[in-house]
Amino acid sequence: MGAPQLTPASTNGSPSVSSDSPGTGTSSTTPMASATTDARLGQPAAPPAVPAACLACRGKHLKCDGGTPCSRCISSNMECLYVASRRGYKGPRRGTAHNPNKRHASSSPPYPGTEGDCPMMLGRGGVPLAAPALAGFNPGIVLPDQSPVSYTTASPLTNVPLYRNPFAPAMDPNALALTTAAPAAPPVQPPAPTLAERCFDAFYHFFHAGHPFVLPKDYFLRMLKDGSAPNLNVVMAAMRYVGSLYVDAGPAKATYLDDAIRLCYQPGTTKDGYLIQALLLIIVGLDGQCNQGRARELLADCERFAIEIDLNKRDFATIHGRGNPVLEESWRRTWWDLYVCDGMIAGVHRVTKFLLFDIQADVGLPCEEQQYLTGRIPQTLYMEDFDDETFSDEDREFSSFTYRIAAARNLGRMMRMPPVMFPDDATIDRVQSLLTNWRMHLPDSKRDDLSKSCTLDEMMFQAHFITHACTIMLHQPLSQLDTSPVQAVNSCAPHRPVPSGDVFNTHTRHTLTAASEISKMITQAVPITHHTHFFTCVITLSSIVHLSKWALYFVDDEEHLRQQIRLNIGALNKLSKVWKAADTAWGQVKGVAQEIYREKKAQQISPAFWVGFTQEQMMSSINADEGIMSEFRSVGAVVGDVGVGVNGGVGLMGGRVSQG
Repeated sequence: MGAPQLTPASTNGSPSVSSDSPGTGTSSTTPMASATTDARLGQPAAPPAVPAACLACRGKHLKCDGGTPCSRCISSNMECLYVASRRGYKGPRRGTAHNPNKRHASSSPPYPGTEGDCPMMLGRGGVPLAAPALAGFNPGIVLPDQSPVSYTTASPLTNVPLYRNPFAPAMDPNALALTTAAPAAPPVQPPAPTLAERCFDAFYHFFHAGHPFVLPKDYFLRMLKDGSAPNLNVVMAAMRYVGSLYVDAGPAKATYLDDAIRLCYQPGTTKDGYLIQALLLIIVGLDGQCNQGRARELLADCERFAIEIDLNKRDFATIHGRGNPVLEESWRRTWWDLYVCDGMIAGVHRVTKFLLFDIQADVGLPCEEQQYLTGRIPQTLYMEDFDDETFSDEDREFSSFTYRIAAARNLGRMMRMPPVMFPDDATIDRVQSLLTNWRMHLPDSKRDDLSKSCTLDEMMFQAHFITHACTIMLHQPLSQLDTSPVQAVNSCAPHRPVPSGDVFNTHTRHTLTAASEISKMITQAVPITHHTHFFTCVITLSSIVHLSKWALYFVDDEEHLRQQIRLNIGALNKLSKVWKAADTAWGQVKGVAQEIYREKKAQQISPAFWVGFTQEQMMSSINADEGIMSEFRSVGAVVGDVGVGVNGGVGLMGGRVSQG
């Protein structure tokens, strides 16, 4: 485009631009005619016309001499900027396709960089500016070489391009860049996990901490990927079955169980440590689902296979560990978890004989859980180190898993003692010494169920409830708590008749104390379904003791006793969401509690029952009975304010029980 041609001044003295200028209307006057007319009239020639006035002069409605900067801006020390005139612009062409990136009709040429662009515009030539990303701006429609000025906040003059004044101070390009950061691209939604993947994750989330012998998740996936262990797919099938108990798997639970058992017994499956791990997982799952007969069959096979492959020998972990300390630790844990589970199944069901208690084993002791999960395996200790700790000068620290093993070993010793006929039998004193020594020699860090980081130590949790259960099994037969009212509670073990007595002897005190300690363990700040399912039978054992005491004619501190019963019933109800054995125990314990309540209500009809009670005590007892009975009748009775669900935490709030 050529330079604009100047025309004579108009009648008001303002300069105008010829038709070649994009900002004026059409005129037939030529430059030669303009000069002749000025000479004939004897008037001085008009000052040269300028394309447009600067912004400062235009805002004050004053004439501008078109300088860069103009004289007025120089005298007033103002920044001199120019804009292109819009006079004569007739709007966009008609009939053209709609362009979403095109500016409105009132805008000047849409973007710099096109042919005929003025080199004085900001963002061109000597002022290169990088186009910043904008919040909410779709990068798919970014215009080429777009100047960031066109993205600034709208003002009355932003619909026209600004001219750069070469005499103005240099401008920092960063001052014009927008500070809003561009949003990241929309996240790609991962595909929904399959049922098999959900079961695998549920296994590690809910179950692994209670029986931590399978490899940690990262190590397991790594070995599964490289295919170095052929029988690892058998372990995966068993893990999938156990995990399905915690999710809504429907008919897939039975399918996963069948697949796991089929893989364990198919002809191509070799007898190795992985087969022992798979069988042990299936055994625990079957026992918790009330399929105890099938579980005992698999347990017998699992124990026989373990002895055949020398899993109970010290060098098994080294030979089959491939030089991997984590895998070696997994083999040690597999033997000891099989040992503990054999003891718990024998103790709570009282059908098997704890076979592995009599098997000679010199396997190294497991390390702490955090060391196992992170792969920082320390030097291995052995059971003789644990037994000699009191008499040696060495100060050693043993893992929580080790104290769990020691508790199970005390259970085996109690099961091997001869029958006791009299309350003062010396055999009871010897076993009680084992249980007392176990408690007394616990280090301070192991006296409760919390780890150093104040999280639940599941291994110590199990060690403590095994010891409490041993105390009840040892002393209850010699106590004076009549068990005939609770003979219907037999989901875990057959009823053991105990005659009643008038006075509470030492055995009764031991029994009641252990039962109360088990109820207290329910209040730990962890979802109760994260515990091993063997806790179900321990709670049931505690409930039998509480109900036997409540069935007595008169009980001191009866309100506290009823709260403990409610706590146990609520815990069994929550465990029943995963374990069928807990559902059976929950129904039996609740049914016996209702029956005892009805018997007590019948006794209250007799005036002799209230002898020695004040009227306030009478009303308090009746109101308390009505409250607990309404909750016993509710199918959804749970531990109130104790979040013992699959997804919730646990925290006792005043020992109350709520519905739902």
